[in-house]
Amino acid sequence: MTIRKIALFLLISAAMPAFAQQPSQLDKELAALRTYCKADIERLCPNVEPGGGKIKECLMERKMEVSVGCAQALQKLKK
Repeated sequence: MTIRKIALFLLISAAMPAFAQQPSQLDKELAALRTYCKADIERLCPNVEPGGGKIKECLMERKMEVSVGCAQALQKLKK
């Protein structure tokens, strides 16, 4: 490998993290929803198929029964 190829490889390798996609705010909020609402989903919406916002809808319909952490995660999604 020539010095030019090595330099190019090192330059590209160093730049790669800058091009990595950072999670969006929505991705973070959905991850929080999965984390904080897991038990609530299993308890309140066991037969709801994921996709199209069905689980969120189920949780919102039963918002008086969800845990505090799940309620906070749902509230953040509404904003």
